[in-house]
Formats: sequence, structure tokens, C-alpha cells
Amino acid sequence: MPKTKLLDRFLTYIKVNTRSDASRSSIPTTPGQTELLLMLKDELESIGLDQVCYNPKNAFLTGILPKNCEQDVSAIGFIAHVDTADFPAETIDPQVIENYQGTDVLLNEEQGIVMSTAEFPNLLDYIGQTLITTDGTTLLGADDKAGIVEILGMLDYFIAHPECPHGDILVAFGPDEEIGQGADHFDVANFPADFAYTVDSGRIGHLEYETFNAAQAVIKIDGTSVHPGTAYGMMVNALKVSYEIDRHLPQLDVPEKTRGYEGFYLLHNLTGTIDYAEMTYIIRDHNTILFNHRKNELSRIVSQLNAQFDRPRITLEMKDQYYNMREVIEQNMRCVDLALDTMKKNGIEPIVTPFRGGTDGSKISLMGLPTPNIFTGGENFHGQYEFITLEAMETAMNILIEIVKENVVC
Repeated sequence: MPKTKLLDRFLTYIKVNTRSDASRSSIPTTPGQTELLLMLKDELESIGLDQVCYNPKNAFLTGILPKNCEQDVSAIGFIAHVDTADFPAETIDPQVIENYQGTDVLLNEEQGIVMSTAEFPNLLDYIGQTLITTDGTTLLGADDKAGIVEILGMLDYFIAHPECPHGDILVAFGPDEEIGQGADHFDVANFPADFAYTVDSGRIGHLEYETFNAAQAVIKIDGTSVHPGTAYGMMVNALKVSYEIDRHLPQLDVPEKTRGYEGFYLLHNLTGTIDYAEMTYIIRDHNTILFNHRKNELSRIVSQLNAQFDRPRITLEMKDQYYNMREVIEQNMRCVDLALDTMKKNGIEPIVTPFRGGTDGSKISLMGLPTPNIFTGGENFHGQYEFITLEAMETAMNILIEIVKENVVC
């Protein structure tokens, strides 16, 4: 596919505001996501995919390019999300810098916003390429609109080259990944792939098939507020109780002091007054046993503190959010081995690390469809310094093409 088509699609899609909204319960949570999904539906139909369907119940758009060979080869799915993260996404004004020369990038002259190579040395890996950045006031949307255009480019290739044998190629574009809700409604029964890839990781070479186990805990504290001059023996300061809860947790088990396979507790929100406070924690660990231990420890702390009061003043509501997809994928590593072999054969050194977060594949894998996460080529996601290069997108697209080809050879 010509580079201009790849770039034109990307610039078109990022200008649709698809920021998701965790405070809403609609599917999808924002109208811009529906707008883009319907645009993509027209695109899939125009390039000739079969069984193109937008399901308004789960806001997933799916389609299939049927196999064109007699061989019994695996059906592969490719999945990307249309929403962007919780950061300004209205009126995205991208900058396209051809033949980038490794200098600091002035994102916004009026506001004095600069993306410097001192702060972001990863820029220096893209000298000579076509750099695409924000104007410093929004995110870019490469997460995951780069994944979308790379999948479309892969489809274009096989449609333009019917002589190239391939198995069934299934695609799905869905909503609300950034708020961890979209994949809850994925219809895996009507997506007959043997395995799939979310095209949603970052730097070239990245492949993830291990994620956190994740839970959210909401703690509500009922205090007693009285005049401080007569508070003796009566006041219960809900804010001080919240401090005690956090103080009893392991103080080194926080995101800023952990890495690799180390899990954590994150105090994500704290609001309140003397008479009432509410805390939200997220709990993460790759290891299932340690994950359960972390949840049990928080429950124990709440019970212990409650016992000190005249009545239970602390309530804890805890729910699991997603699980480590490795538990499913390691039962059949073909999807991982195929991607790694393809990268190596095409001169890309794989970067395989445990993902300190979750992907749509975390949930889809646990539904029975192994779905590791492969790179898009973007960097600095979820903020004003997000960038990608045209060449990185082209590399990602070509790896998707080669995975499909290699699937027939293997």
C-alpha cells in the first residue's frame, strides 16, 4: 500500500474525537466512537471484505477476508480499539515533519511547548523518518488508530495480491478499551479465529502475552464530625482513617517503586471530609497467588481497623477487572511463536516483557481466544508528547502481512 494512503487514513481517523468516558454506561460511552466505527464499516465494505457487521449491542465492527488456499491453515484475527485515553482529544492538529533530523520539536509556539530530545531521547531513533506529533494541546491518537490503519493496510495488500495464499483473516474494531470496558462485550463465539492479535502495543518489536491480574477496591469511611472544641472521645476523622488504611499497606509496593513482575497497590482516588471519605485502589500482580494475597491483605486491614471502632465504619467493595492472559496463551504458544519468528525473519529484534497493565486481549484470551498484543510503532502514548512515524506504521503493517504469510508456510 502506498505510504500516502497509510498517512491519509491515519490523519483522517485521529481527527475524530473518540475519547472514552468511564463515567458513562452507554455502549460505546461516547458518540465519536460510533462515528468512527461507522466510517470504518464503510471502509471495510468498500475494500471488499465479507460479512462486515457493526453490532450496536457491543459496538464491535467485524469482517472477514476468506481464505484463498486449499491448505488447512489457522484463521487469524486482528483487533484494534477506536477510543483514545482520558486526555484532551478535541480538534487534534497533528504536525507532520518529513525527514526529521533529531532536533527538539516545537509543538506549540504560542504556549512554548517543546518535546526535547533530552527528555525524550527515543526521538533520536527516528532520524530521517516522517515524524507525526501533536500540537502540544491534545494527544495524537496513535493508540490505537495506528493499529487500525495498519490492519487496513494489511487487508489492502492481500486484496491486491490474490495470488498470495492466506487463511481466513478476521478483523474487529471495538470501543472503550482505554477504560477497560469494551472487551467485556466481545462476541468471541462469532469471531471464529484460532488465535488473534491486538495491534495495540508501542515501540517496534514489542510483543506482550503476559499482563497483570487486576482488581479495583472502593473503600467508604463513615466518620463523625463534631466541633473540634468538644471533639474529645467523639470525633472520628474519616480522612485520618483513610491515612491509616494506606499506612498499613506495604509502602514499597507502589507503581513508582516497582517494575517487571512486581505487583502493587495504587491509591487512585481519595476524596472526603471529616465525616465521610472514599478511597479507590487498584491492585495489580502478575502472579495469581500473590494477587489473591494482596486482595486478602486489604480486607484484613479493613477488618482490623473496623474492630477499633464502636461500630463498623469502613466498608470495602472489591471486584476483579481482568486476569493474566498468559494462563490461556501458554497452553498453546503458536500465536506467540508465529509473531516472534516473523519478526526475527524480517530483521526485528523482539522485545518480550510482562505488560504492566491490561489489554483487550487480557479479557478476550480468558474467553478462550488466545490474543497477545503486538506493536504499532507509536511512542509516548496517552499524552501531549505522543508521536509515531510513518515508517514505523509501515513496518508494523508489513509484519502483520508477513505473519499471515508465515502462517501458510508453517
